[in-house]
Amino acid sequence: MNSWLNRGTRNSAARTGVVALAVSALLMTAACGGGDSAGDSEGALPAEITIPLSTPLTGASGFAGVAAEKGYDLALKEVNDSDFLGGTKLKLDKLDTKSTPQQAASDLSSAIANKSVPAVLGSIASGEAVAQSPLAEKQGMPIVYIQAGSPGVLVGDYTYRLTAPQGSYYPIIEKYLKDKRATKIGVIYGSWVPTIKDLGENAVPAAAEAVGATITTTVATQQTTQDFSAPISKVLKTNPDVVALLQIGAANATAMKQLREAGFDGPVIGNSSAGAGNLKPAGAAGAGMAWPVDFDHQTTDPASTKFVEDFQKEYGEVPLTYAAEGYDALWFVARAIKAADSTDREAVKDAMQELVKKPFTGAMGTDRTFEGNDFRVPGVVIEWDGTKENFVYAAE
Repeated sequence: MNSWLNRGTRNSAARTGVVALAVSALLMTAACGGGDSAGDSEGALPAEITIPLSTPLTGASGFAGVAAEKGYDLALKEVNDSDFLGGTKLKLDKLDTKSTPQQAASDLSSAIANKSVPAVLGSIASGEAVAQSPLAEKQGMPIVYIQAGSPGVLVGDYTYRLTAPQGSYYPIIEKYLKDKRATKIGVIYGSWVPTIKDLGENAVPAAAEAVGATITTTVATQQTTQDFSAPISKVLKTNPDVVALLQIGAANATAMKQLREAGFDGPVIGNSSAGAGNLKPAGAAGAGMAWPVDFDHQTTDPASTKFVEDFQKEYGEVPLTYAAEGYDALWFVARAIKAADSTDREAVKDAMQELVKKPFTGAMGTDRTFEGNDFRVPGVVIEWDGTKENFVYAAE
């Protein structure tokens, strides 16, 4: 989630080749017609500014895209209702990538060719974002992502991410491991997702070392894996007292049910994509899985609390982390346009460069910071009790 959504094909090598060809072709297309900055001069904002939102709204990643969409929409309403841009209204052009890097790159190429577009909200999916970023950087289009946590997303001054990479706040799980007196941890992770791969191969081993635990064995699973019995059996043979089960979306529930059916009743640590209701199908079998996340509606930060209240008033439900991230991403774009007082892409990019040097307050909390063009948060830990997600603790 964080940053974890990477929708590739079953053959990763083939996927990489296709995406490279698609991006190369689109770079040539954009170079012929869309490389110029948006046409408005500084100090002359038009009556309406369209911001393309290119992200999966359907398919396997659609649950996260739809949740984020509510955050974007709430921020849009607030920007416009408050006359934040002095009478200029923002409009979102929502483009469903349908979980394909080629469509994501095509969406961005079209936005680049439209000289009135000052910035783009990019895909939540890592594979799609990696297809978009080189194009945005080469053609000078500011693009702001949420999630999309893999390498190759932030490639220069035009690319920004309003979601802290999971690996940056994953150490908050160390307290949970200490509380559970973890000594031996077995790891099962989805190797086809760059963010999950990093957690399985780096973040979890680092957390284990920090609490004096050892990794008993590490087993990688593939995108096509639906029966987790073999990797589960391999891990349980090493007698772990904690299992790190790092999967994507609905696979979390499937793997948790199979883990419990195999007889493991101990604590399980996961990742943020276990949230957003993805563990509901596991029911009681999912109880005992905990994971770090960058936002939870039960946090007490005053800026986050205000966002939760406004979100509940608007939608009648509590916001998921994707909604908070989307909310902040759109406000980041709006603040950049206001600071630039222009739709000129260079001016907007320069304004973004200044914004990341200062504390940022929004749905994710008060006075959050950036590391380069990458957002940072302290994180919180959530645990599934079999029926709902519960706030466990925040970073001290």
